[in-house]
Amino acid sequence: MNRVMSGFFWISLYLLVVLVPVFLMLIPPAPSGRSFWLELSVALGFVGLTQIAMQFVLIARFKRVTAPYGIDIILQYHRQIAMVAVCLVLAHPLIIVIDNPSRLKLLNPLGGNWASRCALLSVLALAVLVVSSQFRERFKLSYERWRLLHMLLGVAAIVFAQLHVSMAGLYTNTPWKHAIWVVTSAAMVALVIYLRVLRPAWQRNYHWRVAEVRPERGDTHSLVLEPVGNHGMRFAPGQFAWLKLRGTPFTLEEHPFSFSSSAERTDRLEFGIKALGDFSGRIGDVPKGTRAFLDGPHGAFSIDRYPAVGYVFIAGGVGITPVLSFLRTMADRKDPRPVTLFYADKDWDSVAFREDLAELEKQLDLHCVYVLKKPTEDWDGERGNITGEVLDRHLPKEKFARFFFICGPPPMMAAVHEALQERKVPEAHIHLEKFNLV
Repeated sequence: MNRVMSGFFWISLYLLVVLVPVFLMLIPPAPSGRSFWLELSVALGFVGLTQIAMQFVLIARFKRVTAPYGIDIILQYHRQIAMVAVCLVLAHPLIIVIDNPSRLKLLNPLGGNWASRCALLSVLALAVLVVSSQFRERFKLSYERWRLLHMLLGVAAIVFAQLHVSMAGLYTNTPWKHAIWVVTSAAMVALVIYLRVLRPAWQRNYHWRVAEVRPERGDTHSLVLEPVGNHGMRFAPGQFAWLKLRGTPFTLEEHPFSFSSSAERTDRLEFGIKALGDFSGRIGDVPKGTRAFLDGPHGAFSIDRYPAVGYVFIAGGVGITPVLSFLRTMADRKDPRPVTLFYADKDWDSVAFREDLAELEKQLDLHCVYVLKKPTEDWDGERGNITGEVLDRHLPKEKFARFFFICGPPPMMAAVHEALQERKVPEAHIHLEKFNLV
C-alpha cells in the first residue's frame, strides 16, 4: 500500500472509531422522552471520550500508523486534538446543567450519585493532565515525572469515564453495547501495559553498547552505538530514534535524537548531541560500554522520502545532525546530485562537524555557506541570520527545482520558511523538521 493510500486508510479508520459511539446511540433500544440538548451533550461526551482513548494509540509510536505522516505530525495532532476532546467532554455536563438547572446537584460530589462522582473524577484527572502539560516548565516538573503523571492521569480519566458510562446505563443498556465499552477501556489499559512493560521487556534482548563518545565543536558530542546480539537498525537518512542510556529499558528517561551517521551503516549508529539540557549535558561523561536501548527509526524528514534532482539543506546549530546523515549517506552511495548547504551558528569555533563537511565537499557536488551570528572581524563570509538576501546570494540559478530541507531552532525555521514562500518556492518542495517531540 503506497503512502497516500495508507494515510487515507488510517484517517478513515480513525474517524470511524471516533464516531462509533454516535452510531451505537442510534441503535435501539434508546431512552425515550429526552430533549435534543440532552442527547447532544451525551453525543459530545461519547465522542470526546473516544477521542481521549484514541490518544493512547497516537502516542504508541506504531510505525505503520505514523509512517504516512511522520511522527512529529502525529504528536502535534495529539496535542491539539486532545484539547478538543477535553472541551467536548466538558461540554457534556455544561449542556446538561444549562438544559435543566436542577441537575446542578450532580456536580456536587456529596449530592450526586456514584455515576456522577466517577464523571467528576474523570474530569478532574483530565483537568490536572491539561494544566500539568501546559505549565510543566513553570511547575518545574521534570520530563520523566511529567510523563509518568501524564500516563497515570490518562488511564484514570478513561477508567472513571467508563465507570460513569456503565453506571449511568442509558446507552449501555444491552449486554453487547456494554461489552463494547468494557472492551474499549480494557484495550486502552492493555496498550499502556504493552508500551511500559512488554515492549521494554523485549528491548532487553535487542540492545546496544556505547562504542565511542567523541567530542565535537560547539558543546556537541557524537555518541556511537554498536549492536549487541542483533544485526543493527535500518533507517532512512534524516530519521531519529528515542534513546535510553540506563541499565534497564524500563526507565522513563528517554530522548529523541536524529541519526548523524550514514543510513548505509546499520551496524554502527551515530547521534550528534548538543548539550542543551540535563540529559544531553551528561552525554560527554557516558562511559564506553554503557548499555543503550533504541526505539526507532521514526520520522518523515528524509531525502529518501522526497527524491529530487538536487537539494538545498538549511541548518541551524544542532539542526546539522540530520543533514549530516543526508550528506554521509549520499557520499556512501556516490550520489552525484548537487547540494547547497546553509549552516548558521554562533561563531566559527561553534560550527560542529565543520571538518567533516570539508571532507564531504571533496566527495560530493556540495557547496557550503556558513552564516555566523558573532564572527571575528576577519570573517569574510555571511553574517547574522539566514535571510532572504543571504539565500538570494547563494541559491543556485539552474532551471530545475530543488527540494529544501530545513532543521534548526523554531524561529530560524519560521523565518527561512517565510523567505522561501516569498520567493515562490512551492510548498511541496519545503520540508521542515520540528524536532520538539517531548
